[in-house]
Amino acid sequence: MAKGKGKRKVGAGDVASNRYASHRYELIERLECGIALEGTEVKALRTSGAQLKDGYAAERDGELWLHSVHIPPYGPASRENHDPERPRKLLVHRRELAHLAARVSERGLTLVPTRMYFSGAHAKVELALARGKDLYDKRQTIRERETKRDIERGIREARR
Repeated sequence: MAKGKGKRKVGAGDVASNRYASHRYELIERLECGIALEGTEVKALRTSGAQLKDGYAAERDGELWLHSVHIPPYGPASRENHDPERPRKLLVHRRELAHLAARVSERGLTLVPTRMYFSGAHAKVELALARGKDLYDKRQTIRERETKRDIERGIREARR
């Protein structure tokens, strides 16, 4: 019997993950940073999660901001709710920010959120310094994944 093709769950402890980022980008280096949220955003993250697919981070006025990340409104807080698509400030050390700003100024590099999770009571975002893939690179990645899967399948069959 075949396994179900339902929606995949995010990893243990993760609120949201951006699995599509590794398909669209070559992830060079990863960085954990805090995120400044309003009260209703924290409650909404704990209940329903977020969408990171189109998100990106950018440096503005000496601060790092997360854009295009959707955190749905919190149901019980009808009037006092937050804007789901608002830019959110990321909390990083000044030294890390200078390093990232220098790397992003290189041609073709961007900061992409790969996952959002809670570490204790604090919400964290994992950012990846990424370079966009060409169509050829995407095909090559798929080809490598399929050959690896075939090799593992062959090894399993040989052990039987």
